[in-house]
Amino acid sequence: MKVLHLNTYEGNGGAGRACLRLSDALNAVEVSSKVMVYFQFKESTKTGTFSKNLFQKSRAIFNILAERYLSKAISKAVKTPFSIQWFGRSIINHPAVKEADVIHLHWVNHGFLSPKFLAQLDELEKPIVWTFHDSNAFTGGCHVRYDCENYHKECGFCPLLRFSGKDDFSHKNWLRKKKAYSELNCHIVAPSNWMANSVKLSSLMGFREVTVIPNTIETNVFKPYVKAEAKKMLKINPDKFVMMSGFMPSRNDKHKGTSYLIDALNDLATRPGIIKENIELVIFGNKPNVEMPVFPFKTTFLGAINNDDHLAKCYSAADVFIAPSLEDNLPNTVMESLACATPVVAFKTGGIPDMVKHLENGYLADYKSAEDLATGIEWLYHDENAPDIQKEARRTILNQFSEVVIAEKHLLLYQSLIDLQPK
Repeated sequence: MKVLHLNTYEGNGGAGRACLRLSDALNAVEVSSKVMVYFQFKESTKTGTFSKNLFQKSRAIFNILAERYLSKAISKAVKTPFSIQWFGRSIINHPAVKEADVIHLHWVNHGFLSPKFLAQLDELEKPIVWTFHDSNAFTGGCHVRYDCENYHKECGFCPLLRFSGKDDFSHKNWLRKKKAYSELNCHIVAPSNWMANSVKLSSLMGFREVTVIPNTIETNVFKPYVKAEAKKMLKINPDKFVMMSGFMPSRNDKHKGTSYLIDALNDLATRPGIIKENIELVIFGNKPNVEMPVFPFKTTFLGAINNDDHLAKCYSAADVFIAPSLEDNLPNTVMESLACATPVVAFKTGGIPDMVKHLENGYLADYKSAEDLATGIEWLYHDENAPDIQKEARRTILNQFSEVVIAEKHLLLYQSLIDLQPK
């Protein structure tokens, strides 16, 4: 069986990483799996690309920049992304596409596969699987919905757009997608139950069959290391309680919930029994030259970490990973932390409850409650059963998200779709 995965970029963002991880997992169970991307930022042996020569690269760069800047031009000054999806290219005559038995779509925005060129794929008469890594496929343009329910109907009156109304860009996008999807026969994969339920509520995709299959992770890379040694590697006293969190955008970035993290830590610092001198905060992924928030605990900023082995040791150094995200499908950081036997404290939102089991391998705080987020951290700070909680974190990943488990689920889906094809 030959499976071709399609993604806009190689390894960029959660979707890019999830795509590569799935392909590697499939190859490990002797499925011929390949990843093709729209644009490579540098030469790579991991993926093929549809933009090889100078003309193709130039066109891809134009499409990517045009979509990004035009989308930004029509949007309000908010951090929530919106895509117009006017630009794209045809790929149905590419040899890799023609040779594949199954076409598996991932994140195809930024000028890659517009609705028109998505519909074209149906001409191949092959099974098409589409994993939704965010909400864009079934909305009029937004990637993160929060509490907006316009996608239940026909979009329009979009809260993200400068000029919002019944026939705004979100409604026009919705109409274009509706037309394209009427011509596209595809099977949807949702990495989380939250995403599956969202799809079923959408007017664009609610009638489609949806299978919930999580993303996977390299369990031989993201694995536990001895905590004391991992802390020493970061030049942290092994006796300290280490809190870790990921990339810190501006306090105004709604999606990542930075303001709730700051408020939770300020709350925690005032609680009886919390000894501030025994606690250290570690932040990774922060961008250079970005003004960082002020935290009430000693803080170490690690910057971007591009080596997964080193990242796994950083996770292992932590006693808790804090994920204050307000909407996330199945965040890689949560899965990586649990794989390294580090419990997670996060809001009860998105696909996070599929991974974090309350009071078993972490703590699920009430949505947008900084106070409850602090309570979760405090629970781990005082809990004497920390080793058992850490073991349960690792066990969760091995049992439910390991490469073999997830590859087999995809293989069963692919084969069932192939069997349905006309002989």
